[in-house]
Amino acid sequence: MGLFSGIKDVIIDAWGWANYKPIFSDTLGMPHRRAFPEAAASWVPVDDERRLAAYKLLAAYANNQASELAELRDGPAARDRREFGDPSLFIEAILANVLGREQTIVVPGAEQNGSTTAAAATDQAMAERVQTQLRDWAVDELLPMRIMQTERKAVTLGDGVYLLYADPAKRRVRVKTYDPGFYYPVLGEDGDASDYPERVHLAWDLPEDKKRGLPARLRRVTYELGWILPATASGVDRTGRPVRAPLMTEPDGDTPAQPILGPGDILTESGFIAREYPWNDEASYVTCYLTDATWDLGDLKAPHDVDNLPLDKAHFATGPSGEVLDHLDLMIDFVPVIHIPNTVPDAEEHWGTSSLAKVLQVFDELSGTDTDSAKASATTGSPILAITGGRASGKRSDLAMAPGTVFELPEGGRLDAVDTSPQLAELRNQRTDLSERAATNARLPAVALGTINPSEVPSGYALEISLGPLDSLVSSMRLARAHKYALLLKFVQRLSLAGQYPDWAGIRPQRALLAFGPYTPTDKAAVLDQVTKAVEGGVMSLETGIRILAEAGWPMDDAETEIQLIQSRRFEQARLLADATGSTKAVGDYLGIDIDPDPEPPVVQLPSSGDVAPELRDPQREESG
Repeated sequence: MGLFSGIKDVIIDAWGWANYKPIFSDTLGMPHRRAFPEAAASWVPVDDERRLAAYKLLAAYANNQASELAELRDGPAARDRREFGDPSLFIEAILANVLGREQTIVVPGAEQNGSTTAAAATDQAMAERVQTQLRDWAVDELLPMRIMQTERKAVTLGDGVYLLYADPAKRRVRVKTYDPGFYYPVLGEDGDASDYPERVHLAWDLPEDKKRGLPARLRRVTYELGWILPATASGVDRTGRPVRAPLMTEPDGDTPAQPILGPGDILTESGFIAREYPWNDEASYVTCYLTDATWDLGDLKAPHDVDNLPLDKAHFATGPSGEVLDHLDLMIDFVPVIHIPNTVPDAEEHWGTSSLAKVLQVFDELSGTDTDSAKASATTGSPILAITGGRASGKRSDLAMAPGTVFELPEGGRLDAVDTSPQLAELRNQRTDLSERAATNARLPAVALGTINPSEVPSGYALEISLGPLDSLVSSMRLARAHKYALLLKFVQRLSLAGQYPDWAGIRPQRALLAFGPYTPTDKAAVLDQVTKAVEGGVMSLETGIRILAEAGWPMDDAETEIQLIQSRRFEQARLLADATGSTKAVGDYLGIDIDPDPEPPVVQLPSSGDVAPELRDPQREESG
């Protein structure tokens, strides 16, 4: 919204924290066009200009290039400011704490043992299979590296973007990271901005290529949901431009040509086309369409933005399989683009906030203090000299000071040095205060930045208390990401089923989560002692104890395998199980070995009295009998 005061237009929005910089907010509240020409492109929507300018401003701070932007408005003198990497230090510290030591894909129920029913055992086996498939996919796709790339963008700029797509050549789902400056979702005016958009553009400028004779162009990749339509095929229009055209039947007598439905599609009585997806229980009427096209910037004469570019001027791309990417039906009912906000967005807001946003002015003060310190250190190391009572010689060059210099002064002469060390010390104290202010406002304690001496920490309890602000920061940032990564893993399963990859045959999609590892220092010995006592006391299951140890940093490749190895050596527990159940099979399953059932003992056959030899008979027993 805008509040007017005189001729200045004060804009309060998700990027209002940068309004204090004149290069970002002019008298109309808009960015400086020479500094941010990308934001002023003719095809960029007005609502996105400040967002793109904020991204470039934050990237400049992260790369020690803020002075280059300031030079465009303030002149060459702005290049004298010192930038020593403080914003980058904050970014890396926050990124490391949010991600934790490691990231693990977890499918609830995959590591539960002791299923009592056949249905429960089937569900557990399916969850375990999906978890194994997702973890193998994450290794092949270098998912931890992709996560770090996207999360660095999110922490720095406030937003990150993933794109998922099926790769027939590699026979797996691929994940790609995009700069949020390429991301243009179409958000409805009446809907909640936090809702998942049904139309998403990824667009960027392509510079002129003189060697290939290509002019400056705009490329736009669009994913949008729409009603399922009849099948189409690649073709060309009258000008020879690749397009997609509907498939039609051959006319038969008085019957005109009819559109052909796609494989498996059904025309309902209401006139809509329905399709059954392997991850849905009911038929769906919606599919996702992909369009990948470029436009010559010279052809965009009218005031078009990224959402309403003229399709008659578009040059549609062709995919690896030869399909023209002009509203290509992807045979899925979701948009495979996932937006990662750095923070929980405000109500009715779609975008996250950079971790640098609220401390940007402190970084400006730090840069100014570093610049002043550099100037003061020059006069402290090479002090200003004052000679009274006449010159030592007639040449000014003889007054230059260097190590071992001797000045000959006339009678009554005097040599004084201007001491600027107190001012330098004050500047250094000022820098320390500003650094602490930035860390406090960013909720980063000294231990998280690595600026504290471990010997100065009075106790572990005091360290835990100092981490309180960091705990709340990390919890809120992980909350903003939790459902986004659950969505990513859901889409991976669906795309794998849609691609009909052999390893995913027969799989039923499961709820999967991305668990971030611990970020605070952990006393492994204390955790081990607590888990051991809890498991032995019967107040904690072995599965839970193994998971706690893994989160504490104990090296465990697989929790299920670790549990099996532990049980295979617990012979006393196996004996108690045998006494309680009397089942050899249960004991074998517990130890993880095959135990043949004990053979039944033979029936004792006692001989009759008539069969006993005379010499073995007892006369007295016979008389008594």
